[in-house]
Formats: sequence, C-alpha cells, structure tokens
Amino acid sequence: MSATVETTVVASSVPYKLTRLGVLMSPEPGTEFEVEGVLNPASGKAPDGTLYLLPRMVAAGNVSRVGLAEIVLTAGVPTGVQRRGVALAPEEGWERGIGNAGVEDPRTTYFPHLGLHVMTYVAYGPLGPRLALAVSEDVVHWCRLGPVHFRYQPGLDTDLNLFPNKDAVFFPEPVAGPDGEPAYAMLHRPMWDLGWFRPGEGVHLPAGVTDDRPGIWISYVPATEVERDIEALVELRGHKQLALPEYPYEQLKIGAGPPPIRVEEGWLLLHHGVTGTIPDGWDPQTQQVSYGAGAMILDPDDVSSVLARSAEPLMVPELADERAGAVSNVVFPTAIERIQGQHYVFYGMADAKIGVARLDRVS
Repeated sequence: MSATVETTVVASSVPYKLTRLGVLMSPEPGTEFEVEGVLNPASGKAPDGTLYLLPRMVAAGNVSRVGLAEIVLTAGVPTGVQRRGVALAPEEGWERGIGNAGVEDPRTTYFPHLGLHVMTYVAYGPLGPRLALAVSEDVVHWCRLGPVHFRYQPGLDTDLNLFPNKDAVFFPEPVAGPDGEPAYAMLHRPMWDLGWFRPGEGVHLPAGVTDDRPGIWISYVPATEVERDIEALVELRGHKQLALPEYPYEQLKIGAGPPPIRVEEGWLLLHHGVTGTIPDGWDPQTQQVSYGAGAMILDPDDVSSVLARSAEPLMVPELADERAGAVSNVVFPTAIERIQGQHYVFYGMADAKIGVARLDRVS
C-alpha cells in the first residue's frame, strides 16, 4: 500500500475532506474472475467484528461478480485484503442476457433495527442495468430479495420500471417518509434515454422534469411493512427527484456513493460527478470523461431536501492508478466504514483497482 497523499480539496459549503491513503486492492494475477479488474466495492462488518470488502470483480467478457475479501488493518488503518471467495454471482435469469451477464457495483447498508445488511446491486440482464436487492446476517452469505419494483405514481406520468437504473443505496435507519411516517429510503439514479433498448425511442422524461441528465432520486418503503416482511423492501414508492448536476465537475451526471452517514449537520452523502463526453451507446471504452467525488448534506427532518453541497469536488483523478485503467480518470466512492472512531471511504480507481481514503471533518 502506498503512502498517504495529501491532495485534498475542502468544499466550503460541506465541511469534510478526503485524504488518499493508497491502493487497497488490485487484480490478482492468474485469478480468473479478476482479469478485467476489481472495483467499486461494498463493505460490511460481520457479527464477530470481521470487516469485509465486497468488490466488483470483472472476468473476461465483462462478466461481473461480487467478491468477498477480509480487510487487513494495520494500526487500525485499512492496508490490504485477504480474498475469501465470491459473495454473489450472476446465477438468476434476470442477471444474464444472451451476450452479457453480471452482478455489479454493490452497495451495502447495515440496518441495526433489523440486524440485517442490505445489498443493492445492478443486475446486468436481458434489459440492461436493473436494480436488485439481497440481504445477509453475516456479510458472507446473501439471500436475494429480487429485482426492485417502483410502484406506479400517476403524477409522474411514467413507469420508473421502464428505465435502466444504477447507484442505489439505502439510509441505515428509518427516516420521515412523504407522509411523515417512518420509512426506509433508497437513493437511486434512473436514466431516461431508452434508445439503448429500442433504437430511435430516445428520451422519455417524467412529468415536471425538464433536464434529461441523470440525477439522484429518492423512493421509500414504510418501515412497518419492512419490519413485518423484509421482502417488502423491493416495493418502493413516493418517488421524488432529489438532486441534479449543478456544478462544473458534475456537468454530465451525478449518482449516490456510499450509504449516507449521520453527522452533526444532517446526513452526509458522498456522491460522484461526471464531466466530459459520452457518445451514444453503453461502451465505457468510448467515453472521454472524468469522475470526481463530491458531497451533500441532506436535511435530517426531510432527507429529500439538500441543505448544502460541494461546489468543488473533494477528490478528482490525480494518481496514475486513477488516471489509467479500464475507464480512465475515475474516482468512484462506494463504501464507508467507521474503524476505531475514524471513517474510511473505499473507492474505485479507473474501473481497475480499489483505493481507500480517510474522511475528516474540517474544523
């Protein structure tokens, strides 16, 4: 693991910074499932205290699995991993197409009220990227709840289930839902262009939405329903746009990063912002983009309201491992853990490796 790199930008409106600590995980030579990279991990702490990383592992043909690796700590700081196998593979029909397959970009949130870890992931199946959920009591063994279903909402004049969706993550505890009652809330990022599936179909926007750039949405499930039956978690409703690209480093799109964490200002949400050029189609190799990490503060009384956001990124691609890889110029935060009182953020580096950074509040 490389030495600390003090290359941080402090966003004045959001008093937090990220400090790189180095590469945590790289593809292991000769490992079949990692030949095209390890990236964009989830994480979680088992009941016995073992801390796990759940990386996206990419095999030949861009087939992704969710791996399982124990995080190695040195003086309380994450410095490496020990591989423990595969946590989730594309085994279900809706996770596989004729020429594609994958379970991608997992995010995990621990629900202390239920004693469960909830994984959101992207199932890359016959209709492209769709959201799905799985749950675990120990981070090691996972049970699928199935694909996410967005309940029809007449005021939107569309069906959110029509659209590809990514970057989903839950809040770790019930928050106030649209009706004021406790609810589990999920952030996600629908994409409105249906031309990928039906050539010529183009962009279809929900009622009241005039900007077709992908942004962050929020949906809810009443806490009483989830506590009665965990499978209710896939039946989301109360959909609302939360945030769109606003600043130069977010020119093309934004998406949620790790699960939000409670801080003194409200809920801190790290996110990614993308600038550059993305041609038509889904081939990341054709993109000329830069992914940076930003942050938002969400209102603790109404998490669909943004109180503040970083006008400048907290981190942009600077290191060689962030600037060259499967997709160049990418820092993509996806997991966060509190270890001995300190928060550490795990992030994808150029879609090829995994880095770790320390999150600090600026006095």
